[in-house]
Amino acid sequence: MNAAGSRFAVLGPIRAWRGSEALPSGTPQQRALLAVLLLRDGRTATAPELIDAIWGEDPPQQALATIRTYASRLRKVLDPGMLVTESGGYAIHTPAGALDLGVARSLASEAEHARAAGDRPLARTLLARALDLWDGEPLAGVPGPHAETERTRLAEWRLQLLETRLDLDLEVGHHAEAVSELTALTAAHPLRERLRELLMLALYRSGRQAEALAVYADTRRLLADELGVDPRPELSALQQRILRADAELARAEDSAPAARPIQVRPAQLPATVPDFTGRSKLVAELGDTLAEADGQVMAVSALAGIGGVGKTTLAVHVAHAARPHFPDGQLYVDLQGTEPRPAEPVAVLGSFLRALGTPDTAIPDTAAERAALYRSTLDGRRVLVLLDNARDAAQVRPLLPGTAGCAALVTSRVRMAGLAGAHLVDLDVMSPEEALQLFTRIVGAERVGAERQAALDVVGACGFLPLAIRIAASRLAARRTWTVSVLAAKLADERRRLDELQAGDLAVKATFELGYGQLEPAQQRAFRLLGLADGPDISLAAAAAALDRPEHGTEDLLEALVDCSLLESAAPGRYRFHDLVRLYARACAERDEQPPSERDAALDRLLDFYLATASAVYAVERPGDRLPAHLSATHYPGLRFSDSRAALDWLYAEADPLLACVRQAAVRTTGQADVLRRAVDLLWAAKDLAESGANSKQYESAAVALRDAAHAAKDPHAEGRARTTLTNVHLVAGRFGEADDEARRAMVLAREAGDPLPSCWAPNDRGIIALYQGRHADGERYLLEAIENFRADANHIGEASALCNLSRIHVELGRLTSAIELAEQGIAIYDRMGLTLRLANGRYALGIALTEAGRLAEAQEQLTEALSLFHDNRQPLWEGVTHFRLAVAHLAAHRPTLAAAHAEQAIALRGIGGEWRRATVLTVLGKALRRLGQRDRARVCWRDAESIFAQLGSAELAEVRALLAAEIPA
Repeated sequence: MNAAGSRFAVLGPIRAWRGSEALPSGTPQQRALLAVLLLRDGRTATAPELIDAIWGEDPPQQALATIRTYASRLRKVLDPGMLVTESGGYAIHTPAGALDLGVARSLASEAEHARAAGDRPLARTLLARALDLWDGEPLAGVPGPHAETERTRLAEWRLQLLETRLDLDLEVGHHAEAVSELTALTAAHPLRERLRELLMLALYRSGRQAEALAVYADTRRLLADELGVDPRPELSALQQRILRADAELARAEDSAPAARPIQVRPAQLPATVPDFTGRSKLVAELGDTLAEADGQVMAVSALAGIGGVGKTTLAVHVAHAARPHFPDGQLYVDLQGTEPRPAEPVAVLGSFLRALGTPDTAIPDTAAERAALYRSTLDGRRVLVLLDNARDAAQVRPLLPGTAGCAALVTSRVRMAGLAGAHLVDLDVMSPEEALQLFTRIVGAERVGAERQAALDVVGACGFLPLAIRIAASRLAARRTWTVSVLAAKLADERRRLDELQAGDLAVKATFELGYGQLEPAQQRAFRLLGLADGPDISLAAAAAALDRPEHGTEDLLEALVDCSLLESAAPGRYRFHDLVRLYARACAERDEQPPSERDAALDRLLDFYLATASAVYAVERPGDRLPAHLSATHYPGLRFSDSRAALDWLYAEADPLLACVRQAAVRTTGQADVLRRAVDLLWAAKDLAESGANSKQYESAAVALRDAAHAAKDPHAEGRARTTLTNVHLVAGRFGEADDEARRAMVLAREAGDPLPSCWAPNDRGIIALYQGRHADGERYLLEAIENFRADANHIGEASALCNLSRIHVELGRLTSAIELAEQGIAIYDRMGLTLRLANGRYALGIALTEAGRLAEAQEQLTEALSLFHDNRQPLWEGVTHFRLAVAHLAAHRPTLAAAHAEQAIALRGIGGEWRRATVLTVLGKALRRLGQRDRARVCWRDAESIFAQLGSAELAEVRALLAAEIPA
């Protein structure tokens, strides 16, 4: 909206501003006059029209004079010339963007065009911006029949925009997130069938087919009871498609139109492979670029990528397809850029001139003269030049045509950033579907069809690299007695994989060797040592630690490896290896790294870096916590953070490589107790990842590996800590029996090792477990022990945590006064230490106690504050359970719509908290839906909960069965 002059808002209370200064809008009738004029889009409103709009059929005797007074007052506060008198009436002329309604209309129009063009994400964003302009009820507090009519119209338009945005949500795959909003909207607008239709579709795409069908049943009954009609045909058709489990219905639409294939044919080129597969978008992209040579500029495309990725194959295929655009011929040369002595431009120019019909006697001697003659010979002709396997841009420049109508296609392992105006393409490996298709074309559909999973394992082991797939497939095709499974088994051994990937004169290792041989010694060292680290990628800071070099020097080395296509730039400041290149780098490390101890030293520095930095994250997020003081000492420094947001950004960005480092440490700890202990401590310092949802399984895998390694090493210190981290994993997942087993063993090991960390946290965890299992006396005993141990360790934060947990035990025992007092004691400690995340846990516990005490308004206040803190600290597990507790509180306060909305938001955080928590949420959601009259959907929720509780053997099963029994028709 216009920020310099006057601005107006009608999508809420009538308001006006000049810049950032709010302008007085006067009495309600004066605001009514302003609203009428603003909504006429600059058209004049006559005096009778204004009187009718403001007062309707009962105007005051001095209505005309009153309007003139209002107009005079408005003219004094508005920009000069904005309110004008015309033909006995008035008009307001506002510039574009000055009225929020006009902005909303523009955004809605842009969204419509974006959707028509196939850009659904943009359309969704534009509609969201339009909807954000609403600030409550339109024209709020404005009297008069005109305002009432406009309020209704604008509210209906907002609902239509909202339906369109929700429709787009489903089209781009955000169905799980849409369920909560649609549940609340259908409760608010129960007879609006389009919202019901969208809710059914969102539930179906979220895997909740039974609930989707229950929505239809509820809708049909409601329409029959209220209006005596059946659902509209679209809703009935959707129900039938859901009943048939229509596969098309479950698929979100593509957000971009399919690429247009280009049918073109070049000439005088190497033969294209008969089994060329995939790359359809790149073929179209490159074909379009080459076709630009028909215009006024010479087209240059440069393909870069790792050896074996298919650069030459793709370039030859595209060049053949471009033949109609270049009727005057095609030139080709292998520039031997990976060889010790690459082709000289002067020699290539000589061969090109001969191919173009220049006699040997007319070919000059120098490179500059030959280049000039080459460009002159091509002038006025339409020729395609394919420069394959170039070493660098300097080798390519003299070979480029210089006139319109010609084009050059370049392939290289080095990115040709130095070629001005070139269309640069970084060629990646094949998609899994393309890789399987190539493998099938070589091996045969019958053999692959019989062992499809084994074939997928083969192409996966090949890293989807075309050369590796071709070699593996060719080996299998030549051995009729082998099955696909035999080949998959051979490639499963990482240490032998590169040796297996060779056939005849083709070998993946030889291809990589060419690139490695061209590196400088420092680059070779970086390549070898970084290849040792597990994980999908590595950050610049972590790489600098592994290499023991400053970041700026490390960045130069890594960018050089990227330029040579031996390393990929995954994102700014992040790097990754192709799987097969990593194996080759490790082989080089075993062969070339001297002394061999340098390999372990590099991984030790990386482990130290992660531990030191994760400890810093923990300290920033939980100031005053005693954990960092109990962690192993590190010899390599980590990063430091000034605020919690930056710290958490780092932790979640590094989650995968950090956990991979932990798992790798668990494997290499033989005879290295310090490595094992540092790895366990790293896992504990990164405990937030256990509750993140996205990283929970990897965290659990790492915890199990460390527990087993510590047990094998007979290290009670490391094993006790590993079991405590695993206790937390099982607690988060709702596996209380397994959690209690791990915590019990951790307490024994802690006493044996004299380690205060598990001595404090393991009984605290056992208290929580006992709470969930209904063993309240045991829980109280464990938590009192935890409080005593925390106090002995001067761990005030742990003490506060145990006090809040004890509060929940007292809630279950009916001691509500002491429960509230305990939670308040915990909050007081958190407040004193300035802890926001932990304060959220305290408010959560207090909210539960207040709910049970019937102090619902206070409970909702505490829980809402906790929810905000959990969200800000990226704690999705705790966000989910707090939504659940808010649902319980709203249900107790007889607000089923809000209860259902919070329950849906808890469910939307799927995969977090395990099946037990999901079943508890479904139980409350069913209760809310039942009060909203959605009986069928409520029964579906309870049946799902019943199934989960029965499978887990949970005590909550009895309550759910009672709810279902009460719903059985007489």
